[in-house]
Amino acid sequence: MVTATMEKKPASTNPNSPERKFALERTRNIGIAAHIDAGKTTITERVLFYTGMIHKMGEVHEGTTVTDWMEQERERGITITSAATTCSWAQRKEEGVYKSFEGIKQRINIIDTPGHVDFTAEVERSLRVLDGAIAVFDGVAGVQPQSETVWRQATKYNVPRLAFINKMDRVGADFKMSVDSIHKKLGANAWPVLLPLGREDQLRGQLDVINKKAIIYSESDQLGSTYEVTDVPKEYVDVVNKAYDDLVQQISNIDDEVAEVVIHEKPVTRELLKAAIRRQTIANKFVPVIGGSALKNIGVQYLVDAVVDYLPSPLEIPPAKGMDPDTREPMEAATDDNGKFCSLAFKLWSDPFVGKLVFFRVYSGTLSKGDTVYNPRTNKRERISRLIQIQADKREDIETCYSGDIAAIVGIKNITTGDTLCDEDYPILLEPPTFPDPVISMAIEPKTKLDQEKMGVALQRLAEEDPTFRVYTHEDTGQTIIAGMGELHLEIIRDRMFREFKVDANAGKPQIAYRETITGGAHGVGKLIKQSGGRGQYGHVEVDVRPASRGKGLLVENKIVGGVIPREYIPAVKKGIDEAVLNGVLGGYPVIDVEVDIVYGSYHEVDSNELAFKMAAIFAMKDGFKQGKPILLEPIMKVENITPEEYQGDIIGDLNRRRARINSIEARGNLTIVHAEVPLAEMFGYATAIRSLSKGRSSYSMEPSHFEQVPQNLVSAILDQKETK
Repeated sequence: MVTATMEKKPASTNPNSPERKFALERTRNIGIAAHIDAGKTTITERVLFYTGMIHKMGEVHEGTTVTDWMEQERERGITITSAATTCSWAQRKEEGVYKSFEGIKQRINIIDTPGHVDFTAEVERSLRVLDGAIAVFDGVAGVQPQSETVWRQATKYNVPRLAFINKMDRVGADFKMSVDSIHKKLGANAWPVLLPLGREDQLRGQLDVINKKAIIYSESDQLGSTYEVTDVPKEYVDVVNKAYDDLVQQISNIDDEVAEVVIHEKPVTRELLKAAIRRQTIANKFVPVIGGSALKNIGVQYLVDAVVDYLPSPLEIPPAKGMDPDTREPMEAATDDNGKFCSLAFKLWSDPFVGKLVFFRVYSGTLSKGDTVYNPRTNKRERISRLIQIQADKREDIETCYSGDIAAIVGIKNITTGDTLCDEDYPILLEPPTFPDPVISMAIEPKTKLDQEKMGVALQRLAEEDPTFRVYTHEDTGQTIIAGMGELHLEIIRDRMFREFKVDANAGKPQIAYRETITGGAHGVGKLIKQSGGRGQYGHVEVDVRPASRGKGLLVENKIVGGVIPREYIPAVKKGIDEAVLNGVLGGYPVIDVEVDIVYGSYHEVDSNELAFKMAAIFAMKDGFKQGKPILLEPIMKVENITPEEYQGDIIGDLNRRRARINSIEARGNLTIVHAEVPLAEMFGYATAIRSLSKGRSSYSMEPSHFEQVPQNLVSAILDQKETK
């Protein structure tokens, strides 16, 4: 199959426009992603300081960071929305004392993403448009549950990454344990290129494995701007030599050029090794590991060097894949300023000062103010009146953005997250990011009549921005229901409604997003027959339904033979099937993981129509569900609890009361880490419970895992509770 590529003319030997400030090969688009509280925002803040973008470092605990600019973020000390920022960086000489920039400047676009599982959509959409990522790990905890989720997301989009083991200054920090946990839990081929020099309160700098040098930070410079590159201290020579040998061995296993040198027993030069690490990192076969402490300002400069050394430029990633909107033929958009314009809108944001912002990543061509862009999903075109580059909470107007850039358009309409914006002469549909379904919902109602009108606008705007936030009206009660990824997610939504849209609203108790499925195969018959003289309604559909494996969703196959249902009515039958699975027969919850075969039916020459067949299909599905031994499913959360040993018994006892399945218990120093799977229904108020059980010394994190059958003894209580609402 031939894949079309987006070119105005034969491929240019130079993909850079003469007007661009930073060449594509000197551009890096990276994200910083990790478990909550691993230090992502602190690292971003340090990078901005050392690159000269800000002149005073903010702190998360003081609420003064640049990228956490929302009031809710500063109050809670967490990142809620991914923030984009741009800086430039010059690599330095290998030797001597560093105090100023040296060398050629590089452009680095950074997106700081949230760590909390409730805001996983922010990570998902950021990784979709980035070329590389820094995965941050806590030097005390190693790989944590959300670290695994972030890693999986990066793997899904083939994003090359570096690993930064942060917080090496904390009591209990263990670099080797953290690297081992990356091997064991993530299965990553990760090896250190920069070791921490010392640990806990003895952390002084880093050991450069490739250059076999020590980077020792000045104790008199609290900002970490001054350090000296020296020979490795005697007590660490063996450590560095072993790390170097391990690195060469691991790279030679996967890189032919290094393998050839090793086989012929020639020395592996520094340049050869670095080039091989870059090749294999970009190929997603290797992960360089770096140790340091962002809070203590140790190791961030060399982390930025590693970004330049090992992560890809936009030219080194595969062309963006898409398809022709009409023919569905595969297409590609290669990174080239001379190509036709093609970009992906990955985020919408309501800015209080400039209005609606659309963040987009340019894959090919350029976009200037006054240009017209085409949206193949809506078949609409819009003129670009204003382009801006984001510096976290500051906006800088720009005339043109180039391939590889991340920027924002002001005021564009009719657009949703994941839309492609391209040149009308060469339409292409890029693959949008995918998002998980909400797991929790609650009813919300305005306090006053005045709030009623404003609430509708506010919820619509928030739902546009956040693909994991849903709003709908309950059919039976008429209540407005909001659904999201967790309690914190919905709490932040309500808070934003109040602060940004001045809407005061009452919320009901959060409801669990239960699902239904069937456990046995069944045959369902549906008929709609209304023939009382004149034009009537006639539809007759029969389906076979059977359970599908978990995670398969709805699979529909048309097995009609002999035209018993005319071909023109099959789309209506399928539409009826799609509607039927939205409401199951037990409690009206959505039905998942079902295979459906359309096997038989009949029609009437005059009375049959699309509506009749759609309704007949709904009746057939309901009939099949009733006979297919339906069951109720509930969301199960993966929970990790970290607690001092003395509270282990109480914490496990409390989890058991919550219907938990304890998967493993591991000891780390004087801490116990309990891994469990717990139904979401039992996790409300958990933070308060463990605080009182452990005198505030236990912490936990949770993320959605899968759906499981609700125990039979609880089903009637859940359904009765739904009836009373």
